[in-house]
Amino acid sequence: MVSWLRGVIPAVITPFDGQGRIDQAALREEIDYHLSCGVTALCAGGSTGEGAGLRRDEVKELNSIFVEHVKGRVPVIAGVIPDTTDEAVELGLAAKEAGVAALQVTPPHYLFQPGIPELVSYYSEIHTKTQLGVILYNVLPWGQVTPDGVAKLLEAEAIIAVKQSGSNMHQLADMVYRFGKQVPVLSAVDDLLYPSFVIGAHGTLSAIASILPRQCVELYEAVQSGDHTKARALHNQLLVIWRAVNDPNCFYGLIKGAIELQGRRAGLPRRPHRAANAEERARLGRAFEEAGIPLAARAKV
Repeated sequence: MVSWLRGVIPAVITPFDGQGRIDQAALREEIDYHLSCGVTALCAGGSTGEGAGLRRDEVKELNSIFVEHVKGRVPVIAGVIPDTTDEAVELGLAAKEAGVAALQVTPPHYLFQPGIPELVSYYSEIHTKTQLGVILYNVLPWGQVTPDGVAKLLEAEAIIAVKQSGSNMHQLADMVYRFGKQVPVLSAVDDLLYPSFVIGAHGTLSAIASILPRQCVELYEAVQSGDHTKARALHNQLLVIWRAVNDPNCFYGLIKGAIELQGRRAGLPRRPHRAANAEERARLGRAFEEAGIPLAARAKV
């Protein structure tokens, strides 16, 4: 079992400037903030990091910034969101050139899903050609890899961990029960990290951890120490904030808006996505007030 794949691993945002370029200064500040919160690893270019739109050269650029700035303090995981095996390998090799520790890879995400034998071939080839460990990013609501599929991937030694995303706690429970002694199982059920940790998930790799990494670390530690009074209070904070940002019409803009309200620079989403508008930012401000999380003194709501 990969020992470092546990605890809190934020799916870090990618700040973009007005021309759609990576804002390196803002990104380095964000990396520093996460490291100060006690996270165990960082993920670059996942869903929250708008990785689905990154070109090969941008995958290398983004991950190079992470690896260079982190300087070995925690492992860096590269998000890969492809539609073909060749694309997955190409992006994975770009991330390897940057020096990442592992890859987080979705199944092909455009509409039609391959069967289990084809997924085994897909993940096996990514691992073989990159020589990096691959985390199954089980995120597609219309194409979930079932526990039986995961068993086949593990038999083929194609993956080193499972990240269960979406809202299916039943499937997360099955993954923990069947595979939790064999490989790390990470939760990305953002509003239910507390019960995820209670039933045995090894940690989280999630969007909510990019917004509130300190609270997520405290929640994980509270569950590990058996302090469920503190854990429930933190769960309630995360729940309120997640409800406020979980809008598919402005997901990136709301996440970046929530980060900016705490005084951190988040940059812009990449077109065609947009920044949160004034009404949405006001809603975010009310959510932070309800959750009892203070805003930055200069935050513009």
